[in-house]
Amino acid sequence: MVNKLDHVGIAVKDLQATLKFYEDTLGLKSAGVEVVEEQKVRVAFLPIGDTEVELLESTEEDGPIAKFIAKNGEGIQHMAYRVDDIEAAIAEMKEKGVRMIDEKPRYGAGGAKIAFCHPKSTSGVLVELCQR
Repeated sequence: MVNKLDHVGIAVKDLQATLKFYEDTLGLKSAGVEVVEEQKVRVAFLPIGDTEVELLESTEEDGPIAKFIAKNGEGIQHMAYRVDDIEAAIAEMKEKGVRMIDEKPRYGAGGAKIAFCHPKSTSGVLVELCQR
């Protein structure tokens, strides 16, 4: 079902300051910044090999990333895995007893279709299924 690790999502307080570290210190290059209104987030993808680092900054005080940072601090927020058919992947996860946050795909950054699995079903890790 899973083809590869698509990206690692990292929650940050200050996207521009964090981008400076990833670009100036690590030498990665941002593919651009995008706002996803539905998720109250501003994101930047940094390609590395055949995967990416996704930096996520909340655009609202009550956004999911702001809540994550308030509870856990900055850091890895989710792991995203690439699938060919998100609807089939959701169905398969449910058949296997995985609790889904998203029963239907939703719009994600970069035009992807995404769905999240509940961390209580995945050993505490927020897992994202991603179809591009």
